[in-house]
Amino acid sequence: MSGCDHPGLMPVEDALRRLLDLAAAAPIEACETVALADADGRVLAEPLVAGLDLPPWDNSAMDGYALRLADWRGEPLVVSQRILAGSAPAPLQPGTCARIFTGAPLPEGADLVEMQENAEVLDDGRVRFLEPMRAGQNVRARGQETRTGETVLPAGTRLGPIEMGLCASLGAAELLVRRRPVVAVISTGDELVPPGQPLGPGQIYNSNRSLLIAWLKRLGCAVVDAGILADDLALTRKALGELGQVDLILSTGGVSVGEADFLGVALREEGELALWKLAIKPGKPLTFGHFRGVPVIGLPGNPASTLVTFGLLTRPYLLRRLGVEELEPLGFTVPAGFIWKKPGNRREYLRARLENGRAVIYPNQSSGVLRSAAWAEGLVEVLEGTTLAEGDTLRFIPLSELQA
Repeated sequence: MSGCDHPGLMPVEDALRRLLDLAAAAPIEACETVALADADGRVLAEPLVAGLDLPPWDNSAMDGYALRLADWRGEPLVVSQRILAGSAPAPLQPGTCARIFTGAPLPEGADLVEMQENAEVLDDGRVRFLEPMRAGQNVRARGQETRTGETVLPAGTRLGPIEMGLCASLGAAELLVRRRPVVAVISTGDELVPPGQPLGPGQIYNSNRSLLIAWLKRLGCAVVDAGILADDLALTRKALGELGQVDLILSTGGVSVGEADFLGVALREEGELALWKLAIKPGKPLTFGHFRGVPVIGLPGNPASTLVTFGLLTRPYLLRRLGVEELEPLGFTVPAGFIWKKPGNRREYLRARLENGRAVIYPNQSSGVLRSAAWAEGLVEVLEGTTLAEGDTLRFIPLSELQA
């Protein structure tokens, strides 16, 4: 049994769909050219099109001997040349073979490579081949990876080490990418104190700021640290109004229904509130709106709620604004190593790790316990209205996927 039947709460899928629609309507279209070495984590603004065949010529996949199958009739062959990677071979002399090394170009006239393990060098220098051979064996054909003019990576591809290596293989020294999103981070709450400062009565250190700034930088964002905002409506309006030259205002706290939660009030008064209160646990009071035209996402203040709602909702919103299409994090089905007796009316994301092939959860799933996420390897998804017995299957989302 699943599905959200709690009045006033938006299902997770609907919230994500709404956020992605809003993101697609406000794309970050400005571009810049960056050196390949600086492109890690950036998003391609135009397709990567192959300017050459890859490989550029037929080449050997093995250390061994290049020959023409028609020249081999069971008798040893003379070695007529030695071909190293990076050299330009002469055409193969009829009735001979060539000593060749991995990656070296195949000489004109050869149509196969026999690995050296299947060859015997005789005392007179000729080579006897010990196994049956076929044309094309151990040959990497020209263009087998890419052909000139072929689209290798589409626009919207987020570049990582593998993609950068592929770009390098095609000779791309510079890439046109979307500019970095500029995100302002605000923490709200009289109780928050920066690390390193003394704590007063009722105060705690601000962990969300460090978590979000580091995460945003991993996503390739430029971060404006707007500091800690006191619980005051006038100050909230003023702080939001001073952040007009950003792509997103990202706040933590101040989005619930308490008397000191002023972000939603400010959005209603001087902007618009597009969504509020989701059927998700932790993280119900996530808010999205606009303040004087600038998108604002208000995340819950509890650290585990911040983590879950940023990873599952804010991260895909930012990437969609950059044109990234594939946003679903890798997840896989695992058996539960715990019992879940009470069905909830919100979708729950529990901090969990894998032990002996089963998902086990941290004992304290309070939204205020960040240590649970440091212990965990991922989140397990418990659908609305669901109970679990040990061995029942559920989805596991690695935290490494969300933080990449």
